[in-house]
Amino acid sequence: MLGNEREKIRHLLVIQDLQGQRTVPLREATYSLGRHPANNIVLASRSVSMQHAILLRVTVPETDQYGFQIIDGNYKGKGSTNGLFVNGDRCFSHNLKHGDIIAFGSNQAQAKYYAISNLSEQAFSESSGVEDLSSFLSEQAEPANPFQTLAVDPTFEAATEAALARLASFPELIPNPIIEMDLEGRVTYLNPAATLKFPKIRETGMKHPILKGLLSAANNLEKNSFMREVEVGTEVFEQSVLYLPESDLIRTFIARDITEQKQATAELRQRDRLLQAVAEAANYLLGEMNYETGIEKALAVLGEAAKVDRAYLFQNHPHPATGEIAVSLRFEWTHSFIEYTYEHWQNQPYEASGLTRWYNVLSTGQSISGLTRTFPVAEQELLIRDSIQSLLLVPLRLENEFWGYLGLADCTYERHWSRHEESALLTMAASIIGARQRQQVEEQIRYQALHDMLTGLPNRLLFDEMLSKALPNAARNGESLAAIFLDLDRFKTINDTLGHTLGDKLLQKVAQRLKDSLRKGDTVARWGGDEFTILLPRVSSIEEVTQVAERILQTLEDAFFLQDHELYISASLGIALLDNNSPDAETLIQHADTALYHAKDKGRNNYQFYSASLSAKNPELLTLEKSLRYALERKEFSLYYQPRVNIATGEITGMEALLRWHHPEMGLVAPSVFIPLAEQSGLIIPIGEWVLRTACKQNKAWQNAGLPALMMAVNLSLKQFRQPKLAETVAKILEQTGLEAHFLELEITESTAIEDLDFTRTVLEDLQQMGVHLSIDDFGTGHSSLSRLQLLPLHNLKIDKSFVQDLTRDAKVAHIIKAIVTLGRSLGLRLTAEGVENEEELEFLKSINCEDVQGFLFYRPLSAQKATEVLESKRPSI
Repeated sequence: MLGNEREKIRHLLVIQDLQGQRTVPLREATYSLGRHPANNIVLASRSVSMQHAILLRVTVPETDQYGFQIIDGNYKGKGSTNGLFVNGDRCFSHNLKHGDIIAFGSNQAQAKYYAISNLSEQAFSESSGVEDLSSFLSEQAEPANPFQTLAVDPTFEAATEAALARLASFPELIPNPIIEMDLEGRVTYLNPAATLKFPKIRETGMKHPILKGLLSAANNLEKNSFMREVEVGTEVFEQSVLYLPESDLIRTFIARDITEQKQATAELRQRDRLLQAVAEAANYLLGEMNYETGIEKALAVLGEAAKVDRAYLFQNHPHPATGEIAVSLRFEWTHSFIEYTYEHWQNQPYEASGLTRWYNVLSTGQSISGLTRTFPVAEQELLIRDSIQSLLLVPLRLENEFWGYLGLADCTYERHWSRHEESALLTMAASIIGARQRQQVEEQIRYQALHDMLTGLPNRLLFDEMLSKALPNAARNGESLAAIFLDLDRFKTINDTLGHTLGDKLLQKVAQRLKDSLRKGDTVARWGGDEFTILLPRVSSIEEVTQVAERILQTLEDAFFLQDHELYISASLGIALLDNNSPDAETLIQHADTALYHAKDKGRNNYQFYSASLSAKNPELLTLEKSLRYALERKEFSLYYQPRVNIATGEITGMEALLRWHHPEMGLVAPSVFIPLAEQSGLIIPIGEWVLRTACKQNKAWQNAGLPALMMAVNLSLKQFRQPKLAETVAKILEQTGLEAHFLELEITESTAIEDLDFTRTVLEDLQQMGVHLSIDDFGTGHSSLSRLQLLPLHNLKIDKSFVQDLTRDAKVAHIIKAIVTLGRSLGLRLTAEGVENEEELEFLKSINCEDVQGFLFYRPLSAQKATEVLESKRPSI
């Protein structure tokens, strides 16, 4: 680069006048010289005319060089008053040579012309401020490469009027390059602008991009001219080509430099590609239920759009051995011909790996961008190992913490990253963090759904799931397994006497002792209340199960010390083994429950194995089931109604129908007791139909009485929902009662909804087409996610009361409820919170924009008469 620079001929004019000496580097195509301030070069002397002379840049024939010609007078051809003298001789024009002395009318204003090589661009620029130019030039010269001057052919001295006209003509003065070439491919003319722009064009000839293909194009022209785009290195020009048949010449004119225009167009196309890729990636991150699959697809679409070789995501974490902050590659997309680097980037400590700068910059929210060769040496070594030439990194921040970073890398060439690429990567980072937060919320919701919040143990849903998975494993390994039902003896007495708070603490302590007494791989779950279930997945003999059961009883013998109380508690255990009598999960649980009843009959604090002789049902349950069969025809059922209240207005927006059974001998039977019996026996179908008809009839009666129209919500059990003609039954009841469909809301639990998602969607779509509103009841107690429920045509989402009850005791629950409300609203669902009992719970729900609530804070379940009175009191006054 430096050699080429020093080979160039530099032109200087050293002026000496009444104001002293100064040096003018000659860079432009023309200069006017004279006394008037408007001249390019102003001469201070009374002997100098207002415009004394013109200095023109001219091309030296048959060379790639140019020189300067000085002409007496102004542009209009008027000569100077006192004449122009070169080397003592008066002249009209003169082609200047190195060393020429020019006098303007007298010796008061003189100039010396220099045309030399071996002078750098910097020295050329600095020469204008040098007092002693000769000494300065001597200092710049290299002994091994002395100055060279411009050699001018003596025949070039002619200064005829035709020549001057040519010199002062458009081609010579215009800043656009003009080149002429004969039909043999020889360059016959370059104007000064072409000489400057393309200094090697004579030497390169037809191989030069400006001339390439012109001869064949000229031979095939239908017209004498055409336009084309041509690339010279990194520059792009719009070139006009004209064939002159009368002189057999091809003249090209560089109309304009369109490099920036092309770059801008390319950048716009790239920006559009990136925007489309970011939108597509966001869809993957939002739509994919699997977080990892979503990220992999997002990185792939971004990598392809950005035309990079690698796109990857790194995550910060403590080093597994030292605990210091480290980083690991979690996801990587590479171009087809690029090797993966996953193994290179695992557990890399920032400090020990020389990446402290990355941590410091990215942790403040800034990006890192650049060429590998410009990075610090330690970073270069890591990047060169992976053949990376250019790198762009943006931070990932999760809950205001520096969680990791997202990167693009190019291994093919040194790439300067555009603001569009950085912006796209930052947008992608935000989408990924959003997906990660959504995953965390769903994980929290799933954990909440599958674990008991008090003890942290798996709940019955997770236990059922684990038992179902253990069964095929046992069969495959030729082993058995055991299910144990455990019930704490006289726990209710402790709970009622000392209070629920102490009772909860006791359950937590019991849960911990149960976990400690089990073998590795065994599982204990909280079934509900003071009941626990235990799974022993690998059993080869009854003795193993016996040892576990005895260890459980023994571990509960020691006293529990809680709040200055010394408490003792025992347990009864029922055990069922996987065998021909108990071949599946449902039967195992039933048989373990049956064995538990017999353990209690034996005096408690013992364990009993299930055998076929114990298969008779509990006598009390048998009696209850028999009574249940006649309850409907004996009109022992009634409906109570619990109002649903709008938080913002306090208005009643709906009623939920609740079934009650008044047994003639046992009194009011809890729904938790008789509903499962009705479900198991199939009686739930006619009972459910009675509930639906009665609720619709009551709602229509309220409307006929002129009360405000509201929604009536009715729960459907699993068996009700899965009956073949549910939609037909609903339609018939609506027709019989005269209630319009949009005043009926049917509720199913999330467990019912996801048991068979395709079936659920089909049934709900049929009901929706009728105009019936649809709701998910007790959300959070199943193990679904909103990303799955969004596939269903739902209107309302009811947050289970267990969440609301734990709201003031557990900060995590508040976050989960807020997440449910936010995600539910984003899916267009109306949110109702169940079990609201105090103002603190209400204020929180109001703050997160939950629309409706139900609970004792407003109304307990009301008889039809009481509900009517409440609605009458709310009737607007006329």
